Amino acid sequence: QVQLVESGGGLVQPGGSLRLSCTASRRTFSSYAMGWFRQAPGKEREFVAAISRGGGSTDYADSVKGRFTISRDNAKNTAYLQMNSLKPEDTAVYYCAARGFTGEYLYWGQGTQVTVSS
Repeated sequence: QVQLVESGGGLVQPGGSLRLSCTASRRTFSSYAMGWFRQAPGKEREFVAAISRGGGSTDYADSVKGRFTISRDNAKNTAYLQMNSLKPEDTAVYYCAARGFTGEYLYWGQGTQVTVSS
């Protein structure tokens, strides 16, 4: 079992930046690829970004490419999502998740709210 805790959400103006963190409870953090997802009110949860176990491979949703950067620090059991040039449509609850070898996301955090508004 892996517990994930997100932090770093908040209210930011359009064009601003935020960095989300996701800290894992276990030292086996490096055994999992990590992903970020988001869910806006009235919408389904959607994929945002993912990073491989070693951090050498990343993937992004088209809607965030060039604006968001996913990274990880395995020594700190933490994954990050740097979000720049934020838009109102980025407003959502953001979740991190740990992906097992089968490709399924097995563990999820509780989410952190990001609101982009002037």
